[in-house]
Amino acid sequence: MSQLSVLINPVTALGKWIIFVIQEMGRIAIFFSKSFYLMFSFPFQIKKILQQIHFIGSKSVFVICLTGAFTGMVLGLQGYHTLVKFGSAGFLGAVVALSLIRELGPVLAAIMVTGRAGSAIAAEVGIMRISEEIDALDTMDINPLRFLVSPKLAAALISMPLLTALFDVVGIIGGYISGSLLLGISGGIYFSRIETSVEMADVTGGFIKSLVFAAVIVTVCCFQGYYTHTRKEGFGAKGVSLSTTSAVVISCVTILITDYVLTSLLL
Repeated sequence: MSQLSVLINPVTALGKWIIFVIQEMGRIAIFFSKSFYLMFSFPFQIKKILQQIHFIGSKSVFVICLTGAFTGMVLGLQGYHTLVKFGSAGFLGAVVALSLIRELGPVLAAIMVTGRAGSAIAAEVGIMRISEEIDALDTMDINPLRFLVSPKLAAALISMPLLTALFDVVGIIGGYISGSLLLGISGGIYFSRIETSVEMADVTGGFIKSLVFAAVIVTVCCFQGYYTHTRKEGFGAKGVSLSTTSAVVISCVTILITDYVLTSLLL
């Protein structure tokens, strides 16, 4: 009987974990649906949305440009040394542009925004929860999701495609610096290959990914902060720190998983 229980216990633990994951996915889906619906409720929170666009979008420009430039330069170096072996160094522009526009631009921009803005969002909402500010909003008959989450969601949906486009452009320029200015590839050939290789479907696919990633970042980070008080691992400041860490890790992992799913659908 003891041997049977030893065999059953791991299966039971796995079943409990699967049920927990499914429940959390359902809660997050409901959380997002309510926040997205309230985003269109009247009166519109234009001022709050603009403030969040400044925080999520404008303040992320520097890190996006820096990351995009060095990503493009690395792609230029690696791509050149790979393509030159096959006598195809002239295709460097196409390789850099397509890699950035289709995959690296949306994914890396989303991860950078998660680290810079997503962590702050999770900590902000978590502190409001443990200091009972969210309970106070409920007491005053103010919907916390509409007041806290919906403006952030709207701002992210506006900012992420723009940040992704900026990342792509700066990355392509970084690839030009590596491939043309440092390694000697003709600048005309570099940009002409980009013009002939990149199609509108590639750009559209990148923007679709950026919109989905924006929803993932805000939903996961706000959800983790909103339910900080339900964590069993710790309460108060420790709970906020754990929620912030979980928000960043879960957002990054979800971005990568979602990227694979979207790539499979868009190709």
